[in-house]
Amino acid sequence: MPTTPSFDPAWLDREYNNRALVPEHVDIFARWARDSALARQAPGALIDVPYGSGAGEMLDIFPAEGGGAAPAPVLFFIHGGWWRSLDKADHSFVAPPFTRRGACVVMPNYALCPAVTIPHITLQMVQALAWTFRHVAAHGGDPRRITVVGHSAGGHLASMLMNCLWPQVGADLPADLPKNGMTISGVHDLEPVMHTPFVQTSLGITPDQVARVSPARLPAPVVRQGRGQTEAFAGGIESSEFRRQTRILQEAWGRKAVPVCEELPGLNHFTVVDALADPAHRLHARALGLLGL
Repeated sequence: MPTTPSFDPAWLDREYNNRALVPEHVDIFARWARDSALARQAPGALIDVPYGSGAGEMLDIFPAEGGGAAPAPVLFFIHGGWWRSLDKADHSFVAPPFTRRGACVVMPNYALCPAVTIPHITLQMVQALAWTFRHVAAHGGDPRRITVVGHSAGGHLASMLMNCLWPQVGADLPADLPKNGMTISGVHDLEPVMHTPFVQTSLGITPDQVARVSPARLPAPVVRQGRGQTEAFAGGIESSEFRRQTRILQEAWGRKAVPVCEELPGLNHFTVVDALADPAHRLHARALGLLGL
């Protein structure tokens, strides 16, 4: 069972408060907003497509550039923000480097804590990915080649989707619905977060939720014929807890399910997202590899 080095509240606040650890996050977020506004103006982009009728249940679709005869692999990207902040619109800048290479990018939103719980958000992402499987072909995407990627809280949600029992969600859904996945600076054990003061007041995590929606406490996904593997990454200069949270997924699920687990030199909790969108960076190349591009 995953363990954390300390439940000291002050230590946990230092380890998990990334905005305090990265004072330049204000400038980073401003750049993300500028670049995302441009990305959302791209021809063919579909903004705020409903995948359900509840709060936050909309997604954006960025079709592959050029069209092409064959259906495009799909990058399903889930944003972070401690399940309580940020928006898909803040992360649209991730899409263009992938659509230019021939991928269809889908970015879902979800309701935010404290209005809802983390289990509720997890089920929203299940609903969003099921919608994507059923409808992405109409937008040029291949439903049998979906790669799930998430950052921070989104990394947690991506890992949960890799662990989902899809035929129980819908009889039309295959057991290996996501072809593969990538978690970036993901939170895979909620127990220390339950004890972290600056987020616990808004997240309201309970021991039952720790057991039910901590990916590292759940059985490893079944890997079938090369499908179902997850790659795990963190920035090399992130806090010791975020780097540990990345390692424990491989420790819990094993190398068959998590064959790659790496810390990327020089990257913090936010610049690691820049790396995903940087065609010159190894993280971008790993994502292209998962997409088969």
